[in-house]
Amino acid sequence: MLELRDISYEVDDGEHREILKNINLKIDDHFVAVTGPNGGGKSTLAKIIAGIITPASGQIFLDGTDITGMNITERAKAGISYAFQQPVHFKGLTVKDLITLAAGRPMKISEICDILSEVGLCAREYIDREINNSLSGGELKRIEIAMVTARGTKLSIFDEPEAGIDLWSFNSLIHVFERMHQEINGMILIISHQERILNVADKIVLVNDGEVSAVGTKDEILPMLLNAEGSCKTLMDKTK
Repeated sequence: MLELRDISYEVDDGEHREILKNINLKIDDHFVAVTGPNGGGKSTLAKIIAGIITPASGQIFLDGTDITGMNITERAKAGISYAFQQPVHFKGLTVKDLITLAAGRPMKISEICDILSEVGLCAREYIDREINNSLSGGELKRIEIAMVTARGTKLSIFDEPEAGIDLWSFNSLIHVFERMHQEINGMILIISHQERILNVADKIVLVNDGEVSAVGTKDEILPMLLNAEGSCKTLMDKTK
């Protein structure tokens, strides 16, 4: 279980701004989606959980252990994976190298092939591909998901995985997350605006203006978003 107690975050870039305001949240469901208006604090919250940025105040617990003082490397060892909006290119490394590094142990070719197949990539075509600009955004994101799968962490965080990919890749990505929901161990936390991703979630957390404004199942939260006026309504814009 992941628990956040009184998490706050602020920036002072000439104008003092509170990005997160005393967030209290318990996450113990298998697949959780965090959604809300742009600028509401979703990605900041994900980065704080992963240890990329440090909260101004509050505590974070993973399975009862206080991880507040841990950096990103220590949290990775504790069982937290983080997938960025824009996957990093690793020049000179192949897909096989990257997945093996993510797993932290020697892997059989058959194991790597199985993981690539799970994310919808033909192992024969990708296993020896170099991670470079020849790969599309959708391919890179699926490779990054394969890395997370290989690690087998307690908590896997995906920050707007739909960003910057085409419709075909987005449709493939939905199938990957549906499969992960059924098969992967541990918790999955996804930051997303997309209704099709929210529909996969066991629980949806709505973050607005730096605060958790609602938590519930998709049957409870989606009607609120679909019927809301103003900025919340834009959350449910569908990919066309």
